[in-house]
Amino acid sequence: MNRPPLLSVRGLTKRFGRRDVLHDVDLDLHAGETTVLLGTNGSGKSTLLRCLLGLERCRVREHALLEDDPRRRGERARERVGYVPDHPDVYPWMTATELYRFLAPSYPTWSPERAARLAGRLAFPTDRPFEALSRGEAAKALLVAALAHEPQLVVLDEAFARLAPPVRDEVLELFLEEAPLEHGAALVATHDLELAARLADRVLVLDAGTLVADVTPDELHTRPGSCGLPQRLRELFPGALVNERRVA
Repeated sequence: MNRPPLLSVRGLTKRFGRRDVLHDVDLDLHAGETTVLLGTNGSGKSTLLRCLLGLERCRVREHALLEDDPRRRGERARERVGYVPDHPDVYPWMTATELYRFLAPSYPTWSPERAARLAGRLAFPTDRPFEALSRGEAAKALLVAALAHEPQLVVLDEAFARLAPPVRDEVLELFLEEAPLEHGAALVATHDLELAARLADRVLVLDAGTLVADVTPDELHTRPGSCGLPQRLRELFPGALVNERRVA
C-alpha cells in the first residue's frame, strides 16, 4: 500500500505587499528520499521552506506536514522536523550545551545521548558561545540540534554554504550517515549545483518563486553545450544539462 507523502502542498502562493514571491507551488516529499531545492540567491528558497513548515503565512489549497495541517497544528508537526535556517536563530551568548538543553523539552524524542555523540564526532566546543564560534563550528552545532531527536523530516536551508571544503565534507558526511532517511525524508535548499548532484535523489529548480524543473541528479551535468535546456535555466546554471522532457 502506498504511504502518503511526508509533506504535500498544492497551490502555495506567497506575497510580500503587492509582489508575488512564490507562485502556485505544488510539492510532495516521500520517505526515503533526499530532495534538493536548487535556486540562486533571491529565488525564494528560504521563504518556501518557511511556508512549507508553517512558519510563514501563505495561501494554499492543500497543505499537509507529517499528516498534520501546519496552519492548525504546526507545533505538533514540527516536533518531528529537524530544521536548520539560513541564518542561525540562536542567542549569540548561548552555548551549544545551553541550546540543546533549551530545545529538549520541545521534542518528545530528543536524545541527550545522541546529541552528545554527534557533537563529539564533529569535535566542536559545546561550551563556547555561538558569537565566539567560527562559521563551521556553528554549522556543526546547528546540524546536531536538527538531528538529535531523529526527526522524520530534515530541512536544511543553505546549511553547507560558505564552509571551508574540509568542514563542508565533514558536515556533509555526518548528514548522509545520520539523517534518519529510511522512514523519513530530507529537503535541502542550496544554490550549489555540485552539492545538489552529490546529495540528491531528486532536484527541484526554483526560479523567481516558480518551480521550473523536477529532475534527477543524472540529468544535471557540469558541462557546456546544453542546447536542450530552456534558456532561463542555462542563465541560472551555465554548466547544467537538463533533459528537456522533465522540465515543466
